[in-house]
Amino acid sequence: MDINIKTLPDEVTVVEMVGDIDASTAPKAQGEILPLAVAGSKILLDMTKVPYTSSAGLRMLLSLYRQIDGNKGKLVLVGISEQIQDTMSVTGFLEYFTRCDTVDSGLEILKG
Repeated sequence: MDINIKTLPDEVTVVEMVGDIDASTAPKAQGEILPLAVAGSKILLDMTKVPYTSSAGLRMLLSLYRQIDGNKGKLVLVGISEQIQDTMSVTGFLEYFTRCDTVDSGLEILKG
């Protein structure tokens, strides 16, 4: 898994994830992304290049959501594959997240 983090001038942090999120990669992802979830943070998680997530990946996403929500921040997930959306829906996780198809639409939500 590769993780690319970029902070934009409007204080939105864009996190691009590339590869599967599973038991071997979720701890790395959590270690790099959770520290970004500070008070009032705005994080766009671009998952366009994430074909698969295991239960460990779902736990990582839920941990990120809880930390951002607890710090009065915003989180938008972008480009979630149909398979991941189905898994998140079945587990009840999907309802927690704001989702968009494109990075631009996600940025508009976070700027608003």
